[in-house]
Amino acid sequence: MKRISLPGPFLLTTLLAGWLAILSATAAEPATTNAAPRKAPDWLRSGVLYEIFPRDFSATGDFNGITARLDELQNLGVNILWLMPIHPLGEKLKKGSLGSPYCVRDFYAVNPDYGTTNDFKRLVTEAHQRGMKVVMDIVAGHTSWDSVMMAHPDFYTKDATGRMHPPNPAWTDVVELNYANPDLRRYMIEMMKYWLRDYGVDGFRCDTAFTVPVDFWETARVELQTVNPGLVIITDSGAKPALLSKAFDMDYSGNLFLTLQEVMSGDKPANYLRQSWEHTQAQFPSGALHLRYTDHHNLPRATARYGIDGELAAQTLMLTLDGVPLFYNGMEVGDATESADPALFEKLPVFWQPGGRPPLRDIYRDLIQLRKKYPAFTNNDVTWVDNSAADDVVSFLRRDAKDEFLVVINLSNHGVTGSLELPDPKGFELVKISGRIHPVDNLLPDLQLNGYDWLIYHRAVAK
Repeated sequence: MKRISLPGPFLLTTLLAGWLAILSATAAEPATTNAAPRKAPDWLRSGVLYEIFPRDFSATGDFNGITARLDELQNLGVNILWLMPIHPLGEKLKKGSLGSPYCVRDFYAVNPDYGTTNDFKRLVTEAHQRGMKVVMDIVAGHTSWDSVMMAHPDFYTKDATGRMHPPNPAWTDVVELNYANPDLRRYMIEMMKYWLRDYGVDGFRCDTAFTVPVDFWETARVELQTVNPGLVIITDSGAKPALLSKAFDMDYSGNLFLTLQEVMSGDKPANYLRQSWEHTQAQFPSGALHLRYTDHHNLPRATARYGIDGELAAQTLMLTLDGVPLFYNGMEVGDATESADPALFEKLPVFWQPGGRPPLRDIYRDLIQLRKKYPAFTNNDVTWVDNSAADDVVSFLRRDAKDEFLVVINLSNHGVTGSLELPDPKGFELVKISGRIHPVDNLLPDLQLNGYDWLIYHRAVAK
């Protein structure tokens, strides 16, 4: 079960601890809920999400730099753009030379380094013209220490001595908002309406949503739908089913990601991914929608953690499972530029022409197109298939009434041979993916896979 050695174990452990805190923050909530989840819009359920850090996405680090690359994103096949916070940043107690994008000074304004409000409107309009939705990042739990909202001291929580404080002791650059104050709640809801109404954004990704009372989100949802009935609201929380019943359309699959980390580092066998997936299925009501990711702004880049081939194998898993897959800021070219803390507080642009990579953009484009062409990939039906190399290989079926796909992924860095427990392998044909060398000697149910190799097979369902 030898796998790639993940770099920077202490740093990685520290960063992942934040995600473990998010997951454990829900421990006081019921582990399961019988409430049916919201029915997310079809464009989200069938979509592919792309997270953009405007500061680093282009050399100019602004809205126009994003607009200039919209054709590339459209060609890749992504149809939902998630923009990290676009607002002016706080100066007081900021981290690094530029500060965190999640340390917001004014929710009603745009960061002047990113351009003007007209530049932002143009970005949204141009995205819509290409059939892409735009989701804004909203940081509802806190502000910077020099926020314009400090004009209302009662908007903030205070300790026993009357002093304001961060929501988490480690988040020294921000101060916690007080949702016991109805005036604050009104301010935040009206602010989100403003971006929906005046700029035409299609929804929000809510950062550290678990730090804000659920009933606020439920009230906000009702009011925001009066402006845009088809909006989406995404929470970065995981393992909290109640959030998906009334307020949010989708959450993070944090448990699956953490299990993937353990598998890729060799600490757990590959079949633990199935156990993690099945645990979440039991915890959430049928139809709950989860974000599938290997990379985002809070983590060292997946290419650096897993290697190029390992990241491609892991992202192929996310693109072929249920849920909504995520790409992040140059991932489609194998960018390895740091972006997590402390790089999050600096400007480190994506390097768009890295060497020594396979044709990742072509491979990902074909995988996205496969997902778009066949609804079997966007329903909730995942059937796990046992195999004789379960320490290293995951295998599962995706199907609907017309099509059936078999996905086999080696998550180790060494070759494996084995076989699938597949009662009827007849009719499966290998799906050809651009930039991939296709084996000619793999005869199902037998398997022969190189390190981080993966195969997708298709057959039509018999009438």
